[in-house]
Amino acid sequence: MMAFRWQCALLFSLAAAISVHADMKLKCWPDFVTLVWTESRSHADTSNFRLGNCFPSSVTAREAVFNVYFNDCNFRILVTGDQLMYTNDLTYVPSPGSDIHPFTHLVVCSYKRPKDWYRPIYDPKFNTYGQGELVFHIGLMNDDFSGPAESTHFPLGSFIPIMATVEQETHQPLLLLLEECVAATTPELQPGSNIYPIISNKGCLVDSKTSRSKFEPRKDSSEIRLSLQAFRFALGQEVFIRCKLGVWDPSGVDNIKKTCHYVKNHGKALGSWELLDNPAKSNLCNCCETSCTPRIRHAWNGTKSSPWASQNH
Repeated sequence: MMAFRWQCALLFSLAAAISVHADMKLKCWPDFVTLVWTESRSHADTSNFRLGNCFPSSVTAREAVFNVYFNDCNFRILVTGDQLMYTNDLTYVPSPGSDIHPFTHLVVCSYKRPKDWYRPIYDPKFNTYGQGELVFHIGLMNDDFSGPAESTHFPLGSFIPIMATVEQETHQPLLLLLEECVAATTPELQPGSNIYPIISNKGCLVDSKTSRSKFEPRKDSSEIRLSLQAFRFALGQEVFIRCKLGVWDPSGVDNIKKTCHYVKNHGKALGSWELLDNPAKSNLCNCCETSCTPRIRHAWNGTKSSPWASQNH
């Protein structure tokens, strides 16, 4: 491979705003990079770091670790003279309500340009796919999402933890989305069914406008966590939550492939819609107030129902 004929590499990073609360270790290999970000602030969530469009390869309470190839994560190529540079952005997207501001740290790997390397004349396009069946799961969880719920009885106003996951098998990394969710008094929706909309308009948590319901920060792109505040609907009856799940390329998020919730008291008189995976692109949620027009694209999806019992005051 051409990559293994590179003679030497200069390792460095540049930053628009350097944080004094962290330490970054960067190792540039011939065709991939290892980055370790060590965060000293105890209330920072290391799972909220992204390198380009890639989630961390692993996280601890203090570190976010990335082991990724230059062909992934939307690395950019810059050629200047005899230097060949791969650049990307390490970003931190804080959880809603956090006092840590979002920031971006420029990451650069610079190499001596191989004599036989030339920029491609054409930008090739590739279609990627994975092997194996996708298996979706959705269920009620305990308060910290560490295991299944021990009860299906929730008092009115309490939170109902719901988690959905997808088994990716040998597929490329996938981003799991909750496209639509409704509550109903029957396992299957029927004409005239009494329903309560929870998520609609291609990923908009409409219930969050009138309640404290919210999406929780992701721990992995293949799962999604929802804290749903128990609402006044069919009191005294068994209620079923029926959701449509979908998965997409993490880099292909747009106004119909998104996860949005309404955040109140956001420093304004009124709240605003926020994109879970990157609040800086919350403009993708603007259509939540009107209609998010779908485009014809292929996706893998599944539908699951999760029952929960009656609510009481």
